Amino acid sequence: MRLPGRYDGVARPIVTYGSNEVLHRPCTPVTEFGRDLKRLLLDMFASMEAADGVGLAANQIGVDARVFVIDCPDADGEDVIGYVVNPVLTVLEPLDGEPEVEVTEEGCLSVPGPYAELERRFRARVDGVDATGQPTSIEATGMAARCLQHECDHLDGTVYVDLLPEELRERLLAEAAGPGGELPA
Repeated sequence: MRLPGRYDGVARPIVTYGSNEVLHRPCTPVTEFGRDLKRLLLDMFASMEAADGVGLAANQIGVDARVFVIDCPDADGEDVIGYVVNPVLTVLEPLDGEPEVEVTEEGCLSVPGPYAELERRFRARVDGVDATGQPTSIEATGMAARCLQHECDHLDGTVYVDLLPEELRERLLAEAAGPGGELPA
């Protein structure tokens, strides 16, 4: 699931909320596996790192493809690093002593700046394939599980602010836009 030199790609601009239709509709499943997909994954890792993010969906760099990358700590502080092509999300039941849900601040590279508290499941798994089409999965807890849910939402055309009450969403989008009133392109 790891790519050698995964941060050797080219950082691409992050698509901001409302600036590109691809961010607001379900992404197309990947059907071709090869050099172009590997290049996309490298560019996604580089873009995520350049933007100081912990996860990135392909549509956040303007690409209509069901792919995401992650480099995020789990509940134990262990880094969860990888990617999944055509992911399917499963929220999991907590193990003994774990909470079912966690409410914590969440942000998004496509809504730069503001954060808001959002409830997410504490444990989650995604199943899909790797860059060669072979089955793969990532199971995580805590922040990494939040990231899995967040990135799968992106691939379904949902940005985290879409899950918030309208008044809060509008305030956060205005804050992200800044004094000029428009989100950075």
